[in-house]
Order: sequence, then structure tokens, then C-alpha cells
Amino acid sequence: MLNYLGAGLAIGLAGLGASIGIGLVGARTVESIARQPEAAPTVRVTMIIAIAFVESIALYALIISFLLLAK
Repeated sequence: MLNYLGAGLAIGLAGLGASIGIGLVGARTVESIARQPEAAPTVRVTMIIAIAFVESIALYALIISFLLLAK
């Protein structure tokens, strides 16, 4: 029974953290491009890399929740 609770908490908290992280990255990227429009391509590439790292944490939590449910 606690496996289901742990799996739900793992994916829920990881999803919450990932969404907050992506929101912050996006907000800072828009702010940075607004301040220096000529740096937009560099900032955009850095944003995509940062979003990929944040999203990987959510995917790891999804895998852990599947492992908890498999027990």
C-alpha cells in the first residue's frame, strides 16, 4: 500500500519541481532576450539545454515510481 503512496508522491513532487524549474528558466530567458535581443540565439540554446536537464529529473522520478509500483 505504501508503494502506491511513494510512487504518487515521487511523480507528483517531481512534476511540481520540474514545472517550477521550467517556468523559472522560461521567465529568465524572456527577460534576458528583452534586455539583449542580439544574444537571443545563444540564450535560446542555453534555455533548451537547461529545460532538458530539468525535464530529465521528472523522467527519473517517473522511472522510480514505476519501479515502486512493480514491487
